[in-house]
Amino acid sequence: MSTSGVSSGIVVRPAARLRGRLRLPGDKSITHRALILAGIAEGTSRILGGSDGLDCNSTAGVLQALGVTVERLGPPDGGRVDRLVRSPGRAAWREPVGVLDAGNSGTTLRLMAGVLAGTPMYAILDGDASLRGRPVARIIEPLRRMGATLHARSADTLPPVTIVGRAPLTAIVHRPRVPSAQVKSAVLLAGLSAEGTVQVHEAVPTRDHTERMLRARGVSVHGAPADGAWLVTMEGGATVRALDEQVPGDVSAAAFWLVAGAAHRDAELTLESVGVNPTRRAVIDLLGRMGARIREEPVAEGAAEPMANLTVSTSDLHAIDLDADDVARAIDEIPALCLAAACASGTSRIRGAGELRRKESDRIAGIVEGLSALGVRISADGDDIEITGDAERRSFGLAGAPVHTHDDHRLAMTFAIAGLLAEGETSLDESASAAVSYPGFFSDLERMRA
Repeated sequence: MSTSGVSSGIVVRPAARLRGRLRLPGDKSITHRALILAGIAEGTSRILGGSDGLDCNSTAGVLQALGVTVERLGPPDGGRVDRLVRSPGRAAWREPVGVLDAGNSGTTLRLMAGVLAGTPMYAILDGDASLRGRPVARIIEPLRRMGATLHARSADTLPPVTIVGRAPLTAIVHRPRVPSAQVKSAVLLAGLSAEGTVQVHEAVPTRDHTERMLRARGVSVHGAPADGAWLVTMEGGATVRALDEQVPGDVSAAAFWLVAGAAHRDAELTLESVGVNPTRRAVIDLLGRMGARIREEPVAEGAAEPMANLTVSTSDLHAIDLDADDVARAIDEIPALCLAAACASGTSRIRGAGELRRKESDRIAGIVEGLSALGVRISADGDDIEITGDAERRSFGLAGAPVHTHDDHRLAMTFAIAGLLAEGETSLDESASAAVSYPGFFSDLERMRA
């Protein structure tokens, strides 16, 4: 065995070759939204191939506490699970008798806050210790302007969040200071109970899963350039239809294997049916700019969410500069891209990554600490990161060492992939956090060794 566990820690040893085909977990972002929209709609919806990660299970649990039935259709398969959702419709939801537990899932808390703002009931959204440290002011401000009553601790900045919803809400024009698909989605989901036209102006277009899925369910919502920004408009007071959803493979999960396959000296990996939504595929395009050899074969053409089989093979990577817009489009994949930069020739610079400090951990601090421990020349100055790669050496200058994951799933998987490339053993202080988004990650890591 090339990996071994002690408690929740794990040791990763370098791989001589990487080969194989992977069926990745269902897309986490799409699964959250599919569950929520199925819960809002009256009737029965099937969500096929959805994520079985802990975060999406938190969303399912919150909906069940509101009177929605979420049933698994068979055992999970490679981080995917089929679900049947039966809902009486949001108008018939029952007021929760206890706190709604979002676990570690910021997506659950933010999106459900939007839904509950437009639902006439009293509810409290809370989560684990990590979630209680994640900011909520950016959703409280617009939802209050729409007419809901929301409060949080620490001067309304941190969970738990208490919500007294109402209907109808008031349609607003919202201009978020920092582009965020979750904030946009919270406003749009609240807007389903609003009178008038809801508008969200974004400096750059963020992932548009919510808009696509609302349109598929009969809601009038559109996005278009306007005055140098991206304008999303939605007609409020709409009815959401029940609908079956096929969930593609998670491109954020694919990012780790794309980096592994491109950086490893002897690799060819195929990732099946990965979502390649134009607003979500930035990591694929950014790796392409770095010289990664990634071949795309479209599948399920005509589906609401485009999908492709991705084949990545050993590549000569070179440095890249990312600006704040690039970061916004690939926010969840920045840790993996930092590892790619460590395996590239030249010095890469990532600017305007402050949003990473407000994730499950301070990911800027965590990635600098972890990659430094592995021998990478990396530094951070405020919200900017600089990485000098060493592509001439077989191990890219990576030397196995103990690293801390900070109980953050994306850091754990980034450092595990680094362990496949490094000289010697890389020991992670915990590995269980990977189950938040990719329950079978470490099993797949073992299988991909030739």
